[in-house]
Amino acid sequence: MTQFTHLFEPIKVGNVELKNRMVMLAIGTGYPEPDGTVGDCFINFCVERARGGVGLIITPFAPFDMAIPVIPGLYDDRFIPGARRLTDAVHAYGTKIAPQFLGQYFWVNKENGSFEFIAPSAVFNKMIGTTPKALTVEEIHRLVDEYGEAGRRAREAGFDAIELPLGIGYLLNRFISPCTNKRTDEYGGSLENRMKLSLEIIDRIHRQAGEDYPIICRVSAEEFMEGGHTLEDSKKVVSILEAAGVKAIDVEAGWHECPVPLVAMSVPRGAFVYLAEEIKKVVNVPVVAAYRINTPELAEQILAQGKADLIGLGRALLADPEFPNKAKEGRSDEIRTCIACSNCLDNLLTGYKSGTVPSAFCSVNPRMGKEAEYTIEPARVVKKVLVVGGGPGGMEAARVAALRGHQVTLCEKGEELGGQLRVACLPPYKDELGSLIKNMASQVRTAGVEVRLNTEVTSELVEKENPDVLILAIGAMPLIPDIPGVGQDNVVTAVDVIMRREDVGETAIVVGGGMIGCEAAEFLAAAGKKVTIVEMLPKIGSDYGATYRHVVLRRLREIGIKMETNVMVEEITDRGVKAKRDGLAKFFPGDTVVLAVGFKPIKGLGEKLSGKVPAPYSIGDCVEPRKIKEAIEEGFRLAREI
Repeated sequence: MTQFTHLFEPIKVGNVELKNRMVMLAIGTGYPEPDGTVGDCFINFCVERARGGVGLIITPFAPFDMAIPVIPGLYDDRFIPGARRLTDAVHAYGTKIAPQFLGQYFWVNKENGSFEFIAPSAVFNKMIGTTPKALTVEEIHRLVDEYGEAGRRAREAGFDAIELPLGIGYLLNRFISPCTNKRTDEYGGSLENRMKLSLEIIDRIHRQAGEDYPIICRVSAEEFMEGGHTLEDSKKVVSILEAAGVKAIDVEAGWHECPVPLVAMSVPRGAFVYLAEEIKKVVNVPVVAAYRINTPELAEQILAQGKADLIGLGRALLADPEFPNKAKEGRSDEIRTCIACSNCLDNLLTGYKSGTVPSAFCSVNPRMGKEAEYTIEPARVVKKVLVVGGGPGGMEAARVAALRGHQVTLCEKGEELGGQLRVACLPPYKDELGSLIKNMASQVRTAGVEVRLNTEVTSELVEKENPDVLILAIGAMPLIPDIPGVGQDNVVTAVDVIMRREDVGETAIVVGGGMIGCEAAEFLAAAGKKVTIVEMLPKIGSDYGATYRHVVLRRLREIGIKMETNVMVEEITDRGVKAKRDGLAKFFPGDTVVLAVGFKPIKGLGEKLSGKVPAPYSIGDCVEPRKIKEAIEEGFRLAREI
């Protein structure tokens, strides 16, 4: 019997019974076919999550033509056959599935075929960087028709329910919220008028798909927008929705462009569960809690305390589709935890703004979007594999090779596994990376890998082991720039600072404003130091993704860190940094200078082993310093090919 008894209780949403309390939240992937139909890639992605044991999958579908096939369509009957293939495939695993009718900020105008940004009112939209066109009443009526027809198609395609997104600043939310709806006609003014479009859509779907067809509504219980809805306003909204026949409320928070961090690594786990708890007090239909819920222990606690009826898992199921099954089988320590890096969202948002068709990926799950191609098959010939380096790339290579049946030994010269992650998890708000270390280390040992810590690999050790395959995942070291004065006693590296290996004076100059520089600066500021970042590029944090960069910069400003850009460092002295900006000499005084200008690959071991073993494979930072995603995927790919 599972320890998570509440998590695996069945529940009904309307007349549809779910086998457990876990719901996969709607996330755009970019996996549909170029014409917007459902193809094998999209089906494989959803089936992987169904096979993993989730109770309900909610996945975005376009109810009207938006011209960019980031999500599949249901705005024409030609989409029904592909959608039917999807629902049949998901149902084979006892999982229910619902389309989220994702009405974005744009459409293709059926009258003239033009691509238009649309909204209830001509209010500037920060997400798209322009002022959209206000829809006419006639166009609003056309929208209702489109949603109704999409509802009919959903039922014909075998979907079990429908979700309407009335939150996060999508089109219907912009009608409901007073901060973007400035209309003076029947669709603006009072709350009832602002909700009129959503209620008409609900009624039309019921009329065309059936009164018994469950509709779920996703609502931003707190919009965190100036002039937007508060929690008390949203309580009125959900009460009206329940009276209109909605069968569940999926609670989210904020808008994409709101100033409050929503899903970043700095947001505590379960930070917005309180919103679901409050909404649950005013409705009698099931309520979904969501955002930063990435462990079964937290999910079970939320249900046991009566704060919600269902648990929304979005990125958690991108990171590990088997989250439900592993929890049920008592293997929660093997769940590859979502680290909230938001790279999955960054690529999509970049594509939205550029007008291209992006695809989402997961930093910790290389199989996402490649479920059919990236299978783990038994090795034809069992080999003796020696992996050198216990960072994310080395651990993933060792795990996958062992799962394929190879005899794998992993040597790490340090006291514990983790590699550069052991440094990366130490700055403020980065502790999720520590969870990843624990998870990957557990998976390595469960797979049967022999792990040797405190073991530096030499040519003598390799000759003694005599492996058939040698994989080097030995990482990178801090790059020391060729700057006069760089060897002085007051110069340290960001890694040394974060690892607390060096003392730092009361004032510090951080040379380099990328991710490692920002983290070192925040680490020092938390210790009470006065910090200035100097960066040669025009902006700080250029290697952060779009969803997290603004969060970091706001935090750095709030704690008093000075940020100087377009600065070219020319010399380091015992009193600070001499530099130039726009051709003018500048001096930045500081007791300590912290170097954060990047990393360089660790080389040498491969050359020492030349001729003594088969040519070694190199992966991760020892090839080229990059991010977690590249290291893990390289380890995965290589281990599949051995």
